[in-house]
Amino acid sequence: MLGGLSLAVSSMLVGAVYGGASASERASGPSNVSTSSFNNSFTIMKQFKGLAAAGHGKIAAIMPDTTTSTRYVEFDQPDITKALQLAGVSSSNYVVQNALGSDATQLTDAQTDISNGATVLLVDPLDSGVGAQIESYAKSRGVKVVDYDRLTLGGSRSYYVSFNNVTVGKLQGEGLVSCVAAWHVKKPQVVVMHGAVTDNNATLFAQGSDSVLNPLFKSGKWVAVAHTAGSWDAPTSETEFQAVLTAHPSVNASLIPNDTNAAAIITYLTSLHVKPKTFPTTGQDASLTGLQDVLSGYQCGTVYKPVYLEAQAAVALALYLRAGVKPPSKLVNGKVQDTTASVSVPSVLETPVWVTTKNMNATIIKQNWVPAAQLCAGSYAADCTAAGITP
Repeated sequence: MLGGLSLAVSSMLVGAVYGGASASERASGPSNVSTSSFNNSFTIMKQFKGLAAAGHGKIAAIMPDTTTSTRYVEFDQPDITKALQLAGVSSSNYVVQNALGSDATQLTDAQTDISNGATVLLVDPLDSGVGAQIESYAKSRGVKVVDYDRLTLGGSRSYYVSFNNVTVGKLQGEGLVSCVAAWHVKKPQVVVMHGAVTDNNATLFAQGSDSVLNPLFKSGKWVAVAHTAGSWDAPTSETEFQAVLTAHPSVNASLIPNDTNAAAIITYLTSLHVKPKTFPTTGQDASLTGLQDVLSGYQCGTVYKPVYLEAQAAVALALYLRAGVKPPSKLVNGKVQDTTASVSVPSVLETPVWVTTKNMNATIIKQNWVPAAQLCAGSYAADCTAAGITP
């Protein structure tokens, strides 16, 4: 009788932990998870505990650098770690690293992780060259790879998880168009800037923004003064911008692909005493500086990509791969073309949001992306008040 009671109590405890799911359901993971299942509470990750227990080996996540965007340190690394922990993966079974801008470090990290028992890698490649090397090495040793944020061209990954990057570029283009009208910029003379040529995301961003801007250039309503070579290095982008502005003083707007590059260029514009809401620029990543540049009227808006969505989706994919379980079709909601390998890569694509002063409170602040007290510090207090943001 006591044995039966103990078994019953044990079953109740297991049911409480795993939400009443059967043993087979726990081992195969939640079947109804989709891209809309994730939010900033991370509660969905607790449903992956059974799947985490059924898997074997370590999960290693390797971010690219700390300079091209502040997001990797501020959001990706802690969010991936949080998702793994809530899914029940012990600290001995995962590692989250940063390659610090070095191809050699990223490759060495991956090789070392595999030697130490990693069976799944989440890799945001510095470039497709090192990404393909990592994936070839991993494949030869039976290790699965998920491309994280950036697609490795010519790679052999199992899945890709990111935001819809063509949509990111389209939002930037549409944001610039709206801003040019709102700021009453006459005869737009535009510098179109690109991200690094080694980053496939930059190609996709450009594809999206070009779909909006090229018809305006072709009609003659707008003038494309220059297209820069492209870089994620802020000083390089600033130098490129200065050269264009020196050669073409009539330039009065710029499509800039991320907040880090935009910040350097906006600093340069303010040194020339350019006034707020007279020279539209764009950005991406919803960095603190980018958001403050939006508030102060030097940046039209920024593309907000809630990294916690991407991080949870990537960890979910890693857990399915680690346990040898095919992820549900509602989670893998798209395909992205690897143009080098001529294959369509099964992908999880989250939806980005264009953020301006009008919706900053309802998105950035409400979702705890940046604390209002930090955003509204010092000279930005009045700007926050005007945007309806209260610290």
